Amino acid sequence: MARTKYVAGNWKMNMDKAGAVALAQGLVESLKGLNAKYMIAPPFVYLDAVSQVVKGSNIILGAQNMTVTDNGAHTGAISWAMLKDLGVETVILGHSERRDEFNESDKLINEKVHKALDNGLDVVLCIGELYSQRVAGVTNQICENQVKEGFAGVKEDQLSHISIAYEPVWAIGTGKTATPAEAQEVHAFVRNVIKGLYSQKAADEIKILYGGSMNDGNAEELLAQPDIDGGLIGGASLKVDKFTTICKFASK
Repeated sequence: MARTKYVAGNWKMNMDKAGAVALAQGLVESLKGLNAKYMIAPPFVYLDAVSQVVKGSNIILGAQNMTVTDNGAHTGAISWAMLKDLGVETVILGHSERRDEFNESDKLINEKVHKALDNGLDVVLCIGELYSQRVAGVTNQICENQVKEGFAGVKEDQLSHISIAYEPVWAIGTGKTATPAEAQEVHAFVRNVIKGLYSQKAADEIKILYGGSMNDGNAEELLAQPDIDGGLIGGASLKVDKFTTICKFASK
């Protein structure tokens, strides 16, 4: 079946407020009239400013993370309610940088998935293996475990609100990219995992994005693969021209 492509920009910990607003303004203009699905996730402190820019456009406002608690004495934490109050519609969860730098477990990530879905936020759930794990030949095992743990307790009727981003950790911000064939192989495997957990229909409909150094130079070939439904873009999402080029490939 034909799935609408989905291109998401993860701005990570970059830019100042003026730069974030300018980037958002540029993207609102350049993506106008394109027909795929687009999301940008600025740093928390710029969400309010960027929200004002993208309101009414075809760009969804996303957040890079959220806490699992609702409110209260949790210094430095950001809740789902705070995000929604600023116009956020989607949250990225389980990014490898959260798993590795902040020691977020599959159990915690799953709790966040439920908290987001239960409170009206869509989710992009990140999965992916380390280079040592790829060399050891356990890529599929790692990805399967992360999917099963991340989706634990998620009902099939909630799947329209969740996408998967396959991000081989060794290809994030390194300039290395899985070949289109390597990426397609994992995407097809992950889709089959969803089939086993839910149904063929669920597997056919879920969007699986690629997130390992996709850029304006390799996006066209990656996006041409049958099971690659878009991209979770890091560095290339910080430039209007580069991100727009990827989005145009996704709109074909």
